[in-house]
Amino acid sequence: MAAAERLYAEHGLVAVSNRQISEAAGQGNVAAVGYHFGTRADLVRAIMRKHSEAIEEIRRRMAEETRGSEEVRDWVACLVRPATEHLATLGVPSWYARFAVQVMTDPVLRAIVTDEALTREPLRETLHGLGGCLDALPAEVRAERGDMARQLITHTCAERERALAEGASTRQPSWDDTAGALTDAITGLLLAPVTRRSPSQGGPDMKITVDEEKCCRRGR
Repeated sequence: MAAAERLYAEHGLVAVSNRQISEAAGQGNVAAVGYHFGTRADLVRAIMRKHSEAIEEIRRRMAEETRGSEEVRDWVACLVRPATEHLATLGVPSWYARFAVQVMTDPVLRAIVTDEALTREPLRETLHGLGGCLDALPAEVRAERGDMARQLITHTCAERERALAEGASTRQPSWDDTAGALTDAITGLLLAPVTRRSPSQGGPDMKITVDEEKCCRRGR
């Protein structure tokens, strides 16, 4: 699993064969990957599950502390910080963030990993808490911004991990600072005004914020 994670992170999922993984892991049997894990999808799922279990344990603690909050930023932190806190424990070099980017850009594997992730209660509670703070946003806007937030988290973490592995400079001095910057950015993204067309055809664009929408619904 460690050899596969490193090779996938460095070269991409498609470019790495099971034979290469077996050789990198020092296995004399080139069919060792298939023997232990079955398909490539099974191997990817096993690697993701190993890390996800640690991440979700951190998220469980954070969600318990955040429970009842109506602040978007609090729930965004529950999305961001478990991953960065886990990455900070992996040392340098690590490969998980870059591996995760490879998985999330593969449509088949992304669906498999996402479906499994959504069965975990800490993540479900976090998404529910965040959704409750954003119920004024149209569903399609929430979904689109959720996709944007996922991209920000995965790619920002991967870029920092790559820089650390290469001994290059990083934009933030620590994973904790990276989490703070991501939380700021995603909170701003989720609370940004929504541009809508006025009811009259060809009318000017109208911008409305989440807070303004809530006030409108309350008749204020």
